[in-house]
This record gives sequence, C-alpha cells and structure tokens, in this order.
Amino acid sequence: MRLRRLRIPGDTKPVKRSSLRLAAGKRYFTWKRRLYWWFGGVTFAKRRETSPLPYPVFRYDTPTLRKLKDVEMWMQHNKEINLALAVRRLSGIVIRPGETLSYWRTIGKPTKRKGYMPGMVLFYGGFKAGVGGGLCQLSNLIYWMTLHSPLTVVERHRHSYDVFPDAGRTQPFGSGATCAYNYLDLMIRNDTEADYQLVLELREHRLYGEWRSAAASVLRYEIYEREHRITQAYWGGYERSNQIGRRTWNAADELVADELVAENRALMMYAPLLKAEGENDVNLSHKGGAS
Repeated sequence: MRLRRLRIPGDTKPVKRSSLRLAAGKRYFTWKRRLYWWFGGVTFAKRRETSPLPYPVFRYDTPTLRKLKDVEMWMQHNKEINLALAVRRLSGIVIRPGETLSYWRTIGKPTKRKGYMPGMVLFYGGFKAGVGGGLCQLSNLIYWMTLHSPLTVVERHRHSYDVFPDAGRTQPFGSGATCAYNYLDLMIRNDTEADYQLVLELREHRLYGEWRSAAASVLRYEIYEREHRITQAYWGGYERSNQIGRRTWNAADELVADELVAENRALMMYAPLLKAEGENDVNLSHKGGAS
C-alpha cells in the first residue's frame, strides 16, 4: 500500500443534498426498482426448502457484536433482532438454474410493524439510528460467500465511505456489499445446471452462512486484493481504493481463471494509516472451496 497526492482533481468530494432532494430521489429509485421487479423479465427465486441440499459449497461466519468507536451497544443488540428477522426470510431459499435471488425482494421492506428495530445505519460518512439498521452485515456475508461459488453476482454496491479503521479485519477492504431498501440491492443469478441453496443461522452472537448445492463442487476459489492505495484528494480529504480479484482452481489444482470481480473507491472518515487499538495484521486473501 502506498500514499500519494492526487494530481488531477476528482469528483469524490462529498456533496451535501437537501432533505427534500434526498426524499425525492429515494422515492424515484424505490419505484424504479419496483417496476424492474414487476416488469424486468427476471425469474426470481421463491422456493424454500427446510432440508439442506446435500453438498456444501462454502460457509462463513462473522460476529454480530463489535465495539465500534462512538457506537452505543444498544444499536448492536437491535441489529441482532433485525438480522434474525431477515434470516427467517432468506434461509433455505433455493436458486434454480436461470433464477435470480434479490436480497430486498426476498426480505421485504424492514418496518416497525414487522418487528424491526432502530439499528446503526451509515449516513454520509457517519452513522445514525434507522429502522432495520445493521442488515448490511447479512448482505456482506452473502456477497463474500457468493464470491467463493460458481454463482454470478449481477448487482452489488460498494460502500462510499470507509468509516472505521481496519481493527482485526480478516477480509480485504471493499469485499462487502452495502444495501438500502430497495434501490441498493444484492442480486445473484444461478448460471449453472444445479440448484443452489442459501442456509443462514444466528446464534450465540454470530451470524452463520452457507451455500449448498445439489451437485458436488469441483472448483475452489481464492479472493485477493490488489492495487490498494490511499490517495489525497485536491480538496484535502483522503480516498481509499483497491481491486478485488478471484482465482479459480479445478479439481486437478490447476488455475483455470484469474479475474477482476470488483473495484472500490471510498472516502476515508479517519486519519490515513491510523491503526486502531488492538488491531492485528490484515489478511488480504482468502481461499475457499467445499467445506
């Protein structure tokens, strides 16, 4: 990683928008998404199975309670309530060949009436309490697992702000998927010939996830980071950027693909190169296959 000054003015400087414009934009994109769901010609996954498919593809888990700077723990506990409600909607869903899983179409709008609580929502480089807050942890988990599978990510949104330092990070920066109902969605299509099933569980303050399949997996994947930079913008702020790559290996341990899967740019909301208390070295790659 290297630090350099940006020579050509970019367009990353935050732009403050009025509450009226934000509300109008949200309404516009919400209805645009609904029209796409109804008339976009996409076959969405709907079927759920209580019994797991026979073959594991990839599993992963993350802690649900983390001590974050200036974030009160009640937001973290409310996040667990929100995650539990979303897990009930998603766990067991099967994506058949040709079908697409939409994160928000499956979960639905998180509202108080459905039991969702105020949790932490990132907002213009900071955070606030919002109903359904914390569901990005679930979309992050699903996206990370999907990168270790033959499934195709057809829509994913990166975080625009890097809010917290890398305290104990075990995945590359920018390897998650932000979400906001319903216009920032995570959509995953099954271009294989086998059924795939998403299995989720929340217990003992950990979120567990797994992709399973009707056919045995013959590929394994390595997710890695490249071109990681911290760049000073012309207006004085700092931008962090990188690329996420993926190497694919076959059953004979032969490299069959090395591809770019994501490019990330985010405004840093803390001093560059700041190391959080207790931070460990960052693991910038991850290998995974059937487990």
